[in-house]
Amino acid sequence: MSQAAVPHIDDVGQTEYSRRLFGYSPGKFAMWLFIGQDAMGFVGLISTYIILRSAHPGVEWVPSVGDFGHEGQAGLPHLAKVLTGVNTFILICSSYTMVRALDAVQRGKVGALKGWLFATVALGATFLGIQVYEYGHLMHMGMHMNAHPYAATFFMCTGFHGAHVLGGVIYLSCILIGAMRGKYSAASHSPVELAGLFWHFVDLVWIILFTIVYLF
Repeated sequence: MSQAAVPHIDDVGQTEYSRRLFGYSPGKFAMWLFIGQDAMGFVGLISTYIILRSAHPGVEWVPSVGDFGHEGQAGLPHLAKVLTGVNTFILICSSYTMVRALDAVQRGKVGALKGWLFATVALGATFLGIQVYEYGHLMHMGMHMNAHPYAATFFMCTGFHGAHVLGGVIYLSCILIGAMRGKYSAASHSPVELAGLFWHFVDLVWIILFTIVYLF
């Protein structure tokens, strides 16, 4: 009588079956769960923005700068669209460098991994710097959270995303430190892949926010 096949036990005592959930490793499964619940937060904020905007059709939604105490200037539709467009391009480029970082480690090119990770961190930090500059400019004009529903939803949506970018930069910096210490290789690079998933999510959300908040 043949016996049922016994699952292979690896060096750390885990079965091949127990290391996968719905076809994903536990780490990747957990990251997708996190991204899913995090996306619901963004959906709530973006929905709030859209609902409030629908209640203030036309020019009523975006007040003039005079409503914030600066008369004789152009209205807030000029939310530095060109600068923010450049900032969006920077974030998209950071998504590309993250892809290259993962590709590098999968090929066993640890030196290239370090370079691409550093580029990703630098681009993310640049995005934050430009956003801080924009916030300073808008606040100087008198645009604060309690000034108008438009201002409140603008800062909530973009600020919540900015906090994610900051968290992502810190996260990727930790991955970079790990790469510099030789922790990753072609055979072991799951943390790099998981960080990439989070970073691509953050980039995708910003493209949606930029389109809704700045272009429409």
